[in-house]
Amino acid sequence: MEIFIVSLASLFAGLVDSIVGGGGLILVPALFATFPTAPPATLLGCNKSASIWGTSFATYQFSRKVDMRWAALLPAAMAGILGSLGGAWTVTHIDPGFLRQALPFLLLALLAYTLAKKEMGQIHAPLFSGRREAYVTILMGLLIGFYDGFFGPGAGSFFVFAYVRLLGYDFLNASANAKVLNLASNFSALVLFTLQGHVWWHLAIPMAIANVVGSLIGTRLALKHGAGFVRYVFLAVVSALILKTTYDGFFR
Repeated sequence: MEIFIVSLASLFAGLVDSIVGGGGLILVPALFATFPTAPPATLLGCNKSASIWGTSFATYQFSRKVDMRWAALLPAAMAGILGSLGGAWTVTHIDPGFLRQALPFLLLALLAYTLAKKEMGQIHAPLFSGRREAYVTILMGLLIGFYDGFFGPGAGSFFVFAYVRLLGYDFLNASANAKVLNLASNFSALVLFTLQGHVWWHLAIPMAIANVVGSLIGTRLALKHGAGFVRYVFLAVVSALILKTTYDGFFR
């Protein structure tokens, strides 16, 4: 029964994650509620081991329909891995607790800006190309990757917003390209969890299958309904993140 519950949660997490990120909002609480006595690192490792497969399949599906700027993405993905490893190393020396109360306000500003700029992300008009785009994307991968390894919540949404605001992408193309950077930062975390033995593979495998099914459904919805649909999902996920991080930062 426990495997069925978390696999169902993984399916819905994969659906949401494939559209705009934020699947951890669904899967991580489900894992902690279902296995309350399990080590947190093990549950986080199981979450990463499932979500990385869904993200991989979503990336492949998007790459068949959306313009993926691989010349900028590949070096930025490497920067994301290095940033994530740097963040994970830093968290062993510095307590990230100071971010708990700051994060809701940062997300609220991001939400307010997106709501105020209704035209933002509706038209795909990249502002840079070639090396300039690569430099900006590498910087995004390094900084947000570091944040993902150091603290984590909302990293996928920050990647999407950065693509829209800094590079002039629409929400559909931003979500598609952000998948690669999110995949890179998650990969380094999964390697760390695996080497430390923090993955229950009997649980991770069915969750990964369910996550892939959800990601295929979500990707199809995003491609069918376009940038406007992805924007609405983005706003919903950021709103949920604000509620979750406010609770974690001020009421726990």
